[in-house]
Amino acid sequence: MTFMIETILMGLQNLRLHLLRSILTTSGIVFGIAAVIVMVSIGEGSTREALRQIESLGATNIIVRSQKPAQSGQQQGGQQSSFVQSFGITRADLAVIREHFDEGIEQIVPVKAIGGQLLKGDLVMTSQAFGTIPELKNVANLRVKRGRYLVQADMERKALVAVIGSEVARALFPFEDPIDQTLRIDHAALKVIGVLEPVGLSGGAGAALIGRDLNLDVHIPLTTARAVFGDQVIRRESGSTEAQNVEVSEIYVKVASRERVMIDAARLHRVMAVRHDGMKDVVLIVPFELLEMAKAKARTGRVVSAAIAGVSLLVGGIGIMNIMLASVTERTREIGIRRALGATQKHIVWQFLIETSVLSSIGGVIGVVIGVSISLTMDWRFADLPTVITGWSVAIAIVVATLTGLIAGVYPARRAALQDPIVALRHD
Repeated sequence: MTFMIETILMGLQNLRLHLLRSILTTSGIVFGIAAVIVMVSIGEGSTREALRQIESLGATNIIVRSQKPAQSGQQQGGQQSSFVQSFGITRADLAVIREHFDEGIEQIVPVKAIGGQLLKGDLVMTSQAFGTIPELKNVANLRVKRGRYLVQADMERKALVAVIGSEVARALFPFEDPIDQTLRIDHAALKVIGVLEPVGLSGGAGAALIGRDLNLDVHIPLTTARAVFGDQVIRRESGSTEAQNVEVSEIYVKVASRERVMIDAARLHRVMAVRHDGMKDVVLIVPFELLEMAKAKARTGRVVSAAIAGVSLLVGGIGIMNIMLASVTERTREIGIRRALGATQKHIVWQFLIETSVLSSIGGVIGVVIGVSISLTMDWRFADLPTVITGWSVAIAIVVATLTGLIAGVYPARRAALQDPIVALRHD
């Protein structure tokens, strides 16, 4: 034990005597470790956010959606044109799904798009309003921030009421409480009864998963949608007026367990493929499948991060080895004196290994501190770039940094220990 303590103290003293060189030697390890931790934290944060967004769609949900056929409704030149398109899910499709998917299915929730514009005074927004049933709240994991959601009584009375998304509330009611205020959807006036909490799928990759920003949604009773708005939705875009005739825009199918999701998704696909030739106007969205794909990408990302970490630490290790080899040459006479006074080859090896281990471990600790600081700062300053610092990345960084120093110091230490004491003493 005394030998080890003396050797450690001697190693630390030698590092202190060449402080600037020691700092420059550890810089490769410091910046390599810091870069790895920052990269891992950004990757982990992005991955968890993507997984959270997919989970918010409901891992046991299957979404059947009407989509506009790619080659329908062509316009001539730049002239204005008017036409009616009929496509997508029908009420007959909904009846078939309800009939054939009663076992193992918890909920089947239809959603119907309505209206062309949302209006509040002089403020106008493109409509993203839908008629639906109260069960959508639980199926789509929606939470009410103020007021209430739709209830069965609203359905029975065909009530002119609406629940609005957080962005609709912010845009149309910037300086007042939306509850009990009047909102117009085209020609119909509705009373706002609830405001939804912000949903994470508000743009970017999240919105791409569901196909729209859920924070811009407006929900009204399905019975009201059919009675007041009918099946046609008027869209005015770039000099054309387009009337879309869609009976059902979406159907949420909530499966009882994750084990049945892919099985029922395949069954749904077969049913809809028979009723809609080529699935040109219908698409299936399976959040569970997206979740599994995201997890696979996350695993790939971790492997890539590990590879980059290996390269970074290899560069740092080469730097340490290079400096230690130069140190062996500089300290040849010192090694000879120690050998002449009774030091063994083992003592010399341990001296150099301790120096390299101290260099790399101190560099690892400093790198961890810098990496964690940068990650926390980024998470605080940039809301759209979430970071998650994982314990395993910090622990592995320190361990690998220390091992890098040990491995990098083996060859210089052996070279120092194998020198002939007489030759070393004569070295100038």
